[in-house]
Amino acid sequence: MYKPNFTITNNLLTYIARIEAAKSLIDTAPIVPAWEIKFRSSAVSRMVHYGTKIEGNELTEEQANQIVRLKNVNNSREAMKKAGILARDRDVQEVINYRNVVEWIDKQKNIKENDVFTESTLKTLHKLTVERILDSKYVGVYRDKQVIVESGATGGVVFRPPVSVEVPYLVKDLFTWGKSKKAREVHPIFRAAILHYQLVYIHPFIEGNGRTARAMATLLMYATGYDFKRFFSLEQYFDSDVNAYYEALLSVQQSGNQDLTYWLEYFTYGLAIEIEKIKSQVLKLSRDLKLKKQLGKQIALSERQIILLELFQQQDEITSEEAQRVLPNVSVDTILRDIKDLIRKGVVEKKGVTKGVRYRLVGA
Repeated sequence: MYKPNFTITNNLLTYIARIEAAKSLIDTAPIVPAWEIKFRSSAVSRMVHYGTKIEGNELTEEQANQIVRLKNVNNSREAMKKAGILARDRDVQEVINYRNVVEWIDKQKNIKENDVFTESTLKTLHKLTVERILDSKYVGVYRDKQVIVESGATGGVVFRPPVSVEVPYLVKDLFTWGKSKKAREVHPIFRAAILHYQLVYIHPFIEGNGRTARAMATLLMYATGYDFKRFFSLEQYFDSDVNAYYEALLSVQQSGNQDLTYWLEYFTYGLAIEIEKIKSQVLKLSRDLKLKKQLGKQIALSERQIILLELFQQQDEITSEEAQRVLPNVSVDTILRDIKDLIRKGVVEKKGVTKGVRYRLVGA
């Protein structure tokens, strides 16, 4: 059975502590559900754009976002026509496919940990990743030939995976470990990083291994309770320095004894950075948790109310006229109803009377 080799360093303990602290805040912060659509939409866009860019996709972030926003469009030609962009078919199809991967993962609300470590899950994610890109005989099917891994940044060969005949056995070995009691003794974040690396190392498929490995790691974090409300994306961190990403992956082989320690440090540090960014946004929204003390619960708000809260973050008090400036297509009566609902929920309070009425966050 596969047995990962790594050492628990002070760095790893520090990064995990930072992740756990941020997770606790994100999970319990008041009013976070009001921002779920915005945060999740941003995370999806970043996962898709940077997750394909790592592999050499040439679409800009705006172009990728335009494709991501298209619903029920799975053909690159149709997508380009609807989005009004001109690009390589393959680049557009890669973005469409990875959007479908992220959407599939998001639907797995109650997936069990053991269900992640299955050939069915692995092949489903690969199929979604490479549909309309590869010949159908290679879609969701283990490779039958030797491949090499090239850097998306330089095009140079960075890795030669195991021979194809070993692939089924190596995957089975990895998944057997993943379902074992020994694996459960390893922190979920480390397990996700190990799964990511080992799938990249095995390289089960002709193409699409990096995206599939990252998707599997994300799914495992979701399944083990580390979804961080699905606000996060590691892809941007990986893409910020592609060479560092490949070097971290290659460090395992270069160690001489398959030592995963440096890779785990790289992975957990990146996750800590990403989650702390989300934590900072949550802190700003929750006014340093003053609202939590007063409300004692999370509050679900409408999209208009979210925009109003953004305005409250910029200034201590607002008038209905100021609110209308940020909601120009909404009537004053509708805005006042939204504000009254915020008052009823204990988020906002009213100050003054008649024309001098102003509104502010409770406890501000």
